[in-house]
Amino acid sequence: MKRNPVFSREMRVSSRSIRLPLILAVFNGILSVAALFNMYSAVTQVRTSAAIQYTRFMDMYELVATIEFVLLVFLSPAVTAASISGERERQTLDLMLSTQMTASQVVVGKLMGALATQFLLIISGFPLVAMVFVYGGITWGDALELILCYVAAAFFAGSLGICCSSLFKRSTISTVVTYWIMTAVVGGTFFINQFALSMSSMNLQSAAAFYGAGYEMTVPSSGGAFYLFLLNPAVTFLGIMDGQAGRNTPMFEICSRFGVAAEGFVIEYWIPISILIQLAVGALLILAAIHWVEPVKKRRKTHQKKEEA
Repeated sequence: MKRNPVFSREMRVSSRSIRLPLILAVFNGILSVAALFNMYSAVTQVRTSAAIQYTRFMDMYELVATIEFVLLVFLSPAVTAASISGERERQTLDLMLSTQMTASQVVVGKLMGALATQFLLIISGFPLVAMVFVYGGITWGDALELILCYVAAAFFAGSLGICCSSLFKRSTISTVVTYWIMTAVVGGTFFINQFALSMSSMNLQSAAAFYGAGYEMTVPSSGGAFYLFLLNPAVTFLGIMDGQAGRNTPMFEICSRFGVAAEGFVIEYWIPISILIQLAVGALLILAAIHWVEPVKKRRKTHQKKEEA
């Protein structure tokens, strides 16, 4: 299998730069401080009360896993949002596309280079997450599920970043738009569901006031807007945490919050369906990025033909 030349270049540049070790040090340093602080708090409580609360170690797992998820989602757009637009600003994109490389090789190579860094962060931070194995409560299947959630979220955020980078010529604009869209996906879906829930509650109260005591009040619900959460990596992560912590079924807490019945095929298999949808949307974003870079390749070839003529 022929290796992607852009990916090979990205890996060589990354391995020779101090940026990657610095990112690893900061990333794992933040996770280590959070884990050690939580363990210190647990040990202090044991000394004062002479009782071990094993739920504290599960709290440590949730805390470290949450911090790692937030850092991954925050870093992925930053790594990819300037990948293509940065080449434009350095006036090297035309040079890359004047070779035998295709637009798909450029886009996929840039994305693979960014995801390789993200995957390295996931693997390097896994020992801290796996500390809870010493006390039990988490299985290897749970750890694999969490890693799949991390990979899907990083792929989705990275694909969004590279899509915006291909569309906009300036890295600053690309980065701002990427974070704006990511915020809209994560926070906007919560806002839409909260708004739909509020409207449902108001309608039910109006109906109860109109029909009087004979009206049978139902539970307000966000309705079909709830399924927008399938695209939200944060909801997928929260569902995994709820399921692994043993509080209830994976989506029970979120379903209860928005008045949706925690039953049905989609709710039952929410985690794998959500991950597949995020991967599919990420793939579509990559295709869009290739589509926007491809005209540059075509214009370059047309210009060369005119010069030869």
